[in-house]
Amino acid sequence: MLKKIKLITFITLAILCILSFQPHDLALDANTTLVDGSNTYITEHKRLKDSSYLVAVRTPMPKVKAEMVRWWFSDYLNTTDHYKMWHPADHIWMDWENKKHGSVIGASHLVHEYIGNNLSKLRIQFVNPVEFFGFDPNNDQTFVICARIGFLEQSINFSKMCHVVINNSNGSEMRSRFWLGHLNKRQGNDMVKSPINIIGNGYLTRLIFINKQLGIDLTNHAKEEMSYLSNILPNIYRENNE
Repeated sequence: MLKKIKLITFITLAILCILSFQPHDLALDANTTLVDGSNTYITEHKRLKDSSYLVAVRTPMPKVKAEMVRWWFSDYLNTTDHYKMWHPADHIWMDWENKKHGSVIGASHLVHEYIGNNLSKLRIQFVNPVEFFGFDPNNDQTFVICARIGFLEQSINFSKMCHVVINNSNGSEMRSRFWLGHLNKRQGNDMVKSPINIIGNGYLTRLIFINKQLGIDLTNHAKEEMSYLSNILPNIYRENNE
């Protein structure tokens, strides 16, 4: 009898999750990261109408230009020691998969890092920004890097991310945006069809598994690591490019 109750409960929850499925792109407002004016992009975390969770972080980067951040990701960041410089407390280990010098598109950054009190083992797959924006927003004054974020030890992506660096008179500012709750089964670098995609992107599933504390922890982590980067990058760039 107990087994039947458990089975009925599971089937009921699965049906509810499927019926509450929300398409991936409803909340993917990537263009918001490129709005004009320094006061229009704010640091915030909030649940969206489709029950996914948005984390947005604005980081002033005095004496740092967009090209320097591009160089950091594409050319310099190669070892765990480099990675730990970026956040000495939270960053534990890193490696690359499919990395080519001078570019990150198509590469996956494999990392162990603390977000809050939890050690996260992640596979951050960098993709062409066209996937997010519908066009390539990179130019000589702006650097844009976008990725799908997934579990390192499971073939599932669960979030999307963009960092946008825009030059200004003081250096630049970084506008980071994370969309939590965009779940996809993956095979290599490709997203593939799976029942997991439907159940995982249901309104109720997101409501259960993505909580406010995760939004707070990710906001704090992003603020800290990009502030570290802003502080260390001018000297590192100068030492390696003179």
